Amino acid sequence: MTTRISDDLSRRSLLKGLGFAAAGALSGASLSFGTARAGDEFTVRMQLGWLASNGILGEVAADKLGYFTAEGLKLEIVPGGPNIDGVAAIASGAANLGQLSSSPSLMMARSQGIPVKCIAAGYQKHPYTYFSLKKKPISKPQDMIGKVIGTQATGRILLRALLAKNGIAEKDVEMKVIGSDMTPLMTGQVDAITGWLTNIDALAILGDQRVDLTLWDAGIHLYANPYYVSDKTLAEHPDKLQATIRAIAKGWGFVHDNPEKAVEYLVERFPNLNKESEMKAVRPIIAYSFNETTAKAGWGAMTRENWQAQIDTYDQLAQFEKGAPKVDDVMTLSVLEATAATRPAYG
Repeated sequence: MTTRISDDLSRRSLLKGLGFAAAGALSGASLSFGTARAGDEFTVRMQLGWLASNGILGEVAADKLGYFTAEGLKLEIVPGGPNIDGVAAIASGAANLGQLSSSPSLMMARSQGIPVKCIAAGYQKHPYTYFSLKKKPISKPQDMIGKVIGTQATGRILLRALLAKNGIAEKDVEMKVIGSDMTPLMTGQVDAITGWLTNIDALAILGDQRVDLTLWDAGIHLYANPYYVSDKTLAEHPDKLQATIRAIAKGWGFVHDNPEKAVEYLVERFPNLNKESEMKAVRPIIAYSFNETTAKAGWGAMTRENWQAQIDTYDQLAQFEKGAPKVDDVMTLSVLEATAATRPAYG
């Protein structure tokens, strides 16, 4: 997946983007949500946190197969990018459903008073990973001691969280800010570098020398690809949100059962994507979307306890300038509970 965790974690870009999106809405550059035709389809305007990628395999399949239409919905996918803040688009009313790469963005937004709330988790475990090489492997957090870890600027907080979780002093690990490619690792500038396990193209250069340490396995349990809405949409259109999650969940069920066909649909809709790479990525993506949790609670499951643990971690690292948000302001299980009988329970 080409989405980068660092693109969603900057508080300054979040607030700057809020003004950007609001201005766009006022100028008419963005469409407000509502019915596509009076009394007919309801338009789900889905704002992505980054460019369209394999993180929306389920949505594309659901649209292709008519699952949205069957629910009385019309799907419009709005790609994000470096100058677009997805959270701001949802808060301003420019879109009515959002997907971000990582859950901390919603915690940070809520702590700043931005009225957005998570309704489902796309990936049960975050693919964010520290990659090293076999000649100097980092396979557990303690292996980072005395090493140079390369990460994007706003990914530094994740490394700090990892170190704190595992009782490692920050002074014992050198942190180096790098870009998004693997060159610094291959040239020996760093001993480990960050990225997503689902980004097949970026990882190809590492070959069979790659060693993985996921953020999740290191004890920091973030959700990836969380779905979120504004408080207003949640209050005014709960039935439409339930219909949307039913359609998306059914689409992801199709991906689970028909991965190759789902990739074909994705590349058909977004021909800039590489079909060969997406075919390699689809099975790891399914593994992140469905696990022992979804086998019991269905696609999109999340827990209040995990959200609270995330909030506590960030609060301990003094990341909330205006105080830690309440967990019930950051997330709600209401949509998942209302759709429990229809979301596919694979594991």
